[in-house]
Amino acid sequence: MSVLYIMLPVALLIAGTAIAAFIRAAKEGQFDDLETPALRMLPEDDGAGDPDNPR
Repeated sequence: MSVLYIMLPVALLIAGTAIAAFIRAAKEGQFDDLETPALRMLPEDDGAGDPDNPR
């Protein structure tokens, strides 16, 4: 039972920190553009540097 006196405040502190970090990130615009990062990994590949496909 005495472990609850330690674990409950620690759990609330961790949850509060996570919520504060989320609110700060949302205010700074971290979640504004959700499409561009996914498209950034699909660059136009012209084949340069490919030894099997010389130009």
